[in-house]
Amino acid sequence: MAEQDDVLHLIDDTGVTPEDSSARKWKVAVIDDDAAVHEGTRFALSDYSLNGATLEILSAYSAAEGRKLMREHPDIAAVLLDVIMETDVAGLELVEYIRNEIKNETVRIILRTGQPGQAPERRVIVQYDINDYKAKTELTADKLFTSLTAALRSYQQLERMVQTRRGLEIIIDAASTLYDFKSMQRLAEGVLTQLASLLNVECAGILVLRDDGAGSELSVLAGSGCYSRFIGTTSSKSLDPDLREMVEAAFQRRKNEFADHRSVLYLRTGSGREVVVLLQAERQLSDTDRALVEIFSSRLSIAFDNVILYQQLHEANTQLEDRVAQRTRALMQANRRLSAQWLRLQRANGFKNEILGTVAHDLKNPLGVILGRTEMLTELIGAGSPREAVATQVEHIRDATKRLTSMVDHLISDAMADAFDITIRREPVDVAALINEVAEANLPLAVNKQQSISVSAPPNFVTMCDADRIREAIDNLVSNAIKYSPIGGKIRVVVTHEGDHTVIRIADEGAGLSPEDLGRLFGRFQRLSAKPTAGESSTGLGLSIVKRIIDMHGGHVTAQSPGPGQGSIFTVTLPATAETS
Repeated sequence: MAEQDDVLHLIDDTGVTPEDSSARKWKVAVIDDDAAVHEGTRFALSDYSLNGATLEILSAYSAAEGRKLMREHPDIAAVLLDVIMETDVAGLELVEYIRNEIKNETVRIILRTGQPGQAPERRVIVQYDINDYKAKTELTADKLFTSLTAALRSYQQLERMVQTRRGLEIIIDAASTLYDFKSMQRLAEGVLTQLASLLNVECAGILVLRDDGAGSELSVLAGSGCYSRFIGTTSSKSLDPDLREMVEAAFQRRKNEFADHRSVLYLRTGSGREVVVLLQAERQLSDTDRALVEIFSSRLSIAFDNVILYQQLHEANTQLEDRVAQRTRALMQANRRLSAQWLRLQRANGFKNEILGTVAHDLKNPLGVILGRTEMLTELIGAGSPREAVATQVEHIRDATKRLTSMVDHLISDAMADAFDITIRREPVDVAALINEVAEANLPLAVNKQQSISVSAPPNFVTMCDADRIREAIDNLVSNAIKYSPIGGKIRVVVTHEGDHTVIRIADEGAGLSPEDLGRLFGRFQRLSAKPTAGESSTGLGLSIVKRIIDMHGGHVTAQSPGPGQGSIFTVTLPATAETS
């Protein structure tokens, strides 16, 4: 990895961030023409709290009122939306308005209907960008709590992704502006302006420069808000006692510090000068805000050096021609460093797009497992099945949810480190058990298409590999086999030991692969000539992810097809033992 500062670590939603512990409330909209639904919802959620934040419930009694409400409150986190209001499809039309006209992609939409047959669940799920679909009769207080919590957590994660993307775009745009300043004071003013824009807050700030290290006097180059009166100060004694203490402590500490409503940034330029920026914000900074500030501040040393080099070059121009040449070379070196930093920032923005695409693809498989098991659980409960059978389905749903959480962590980590060397964790893994777990997890998807999955693997077959990553690769191949096989088809998974390698073959009875498919099969965002047999979606990322994982293990993955309509076979070959150095 080139520089630690180039990686922005996205924070998990399991803890309470500074943002969560503030007075913020989750905005939830109830859009329903039945006043009793509003009252019942408010009563059921009266004591609701998530991450220390309570609810602010907003009401609309028609789709028209709902449109106005969504326009006026773009920060609504979740919508509990009735399907039938002014018309039989008023709720569905409102979904189209939210997603397509006002372009709100982060709000989580839970459809509620009193007449499930009026708008069939599967058709609505496929055709409309909603996040949950419930009949009013099944949405008890407990299920309402569960559905809303899942929606709010999803909204929170999307909100952080949007915040991260916005921050990276601001940093990239700010870079060219900051590096164009030729005056130290103008640069300092630009830094305060860009930080306020990056954090999207009104804040008071001060930027202090110390030229020659400890013992030298400082200079206040820029100030905003209550600190603007100190601009031009060249002695620490002219500052208020509390402010002077914080600034001097920052120079001694020589690292960033984030406290309640106050942030202190420290940086040292390549020329030995030290800069302290103190921000007094109206709110606490979230972990995402802090990470963005760290990335932004890591680029500032070059900006200050750039200004300093320009000033020195200007002075040399009035004195000696040879000094002009020397400073020109120094300026060119600084510009080369600037170009390298610019490329890294562009690459970071590209990684963000890959995160979104990869997560969108790989979340579908475990979500499909959860949905399938939920349908089976509903049938078991309706048939009065024993408690043990119900508990088994609940356990499958819990396992799929844990796998989903783990997958999100891996996908984000992989996408952020895509251009750098990363490692895998090798350990003894029972491949037969792992393959059976993957087959069991995908069984509900196969059952829905009247397909069968058979596994042939020797027991206690140990291979040195990363269990989580190999599970992810095999899961992609098995789910693809289900996706492209016809109704009633058979999927076969065979594990063998060949020499010093473990070989895993996944065979299906799908449409097969054309020569053109085979030539571009493992590229990113590639679409195959064959189409999913039940209308499933595909982003073209799955097989590229499989190849990346297998390559990291020192193995290889290949595909072959006897011909059109004769299915295909994917073969994964892995070293059975860890490589020795």
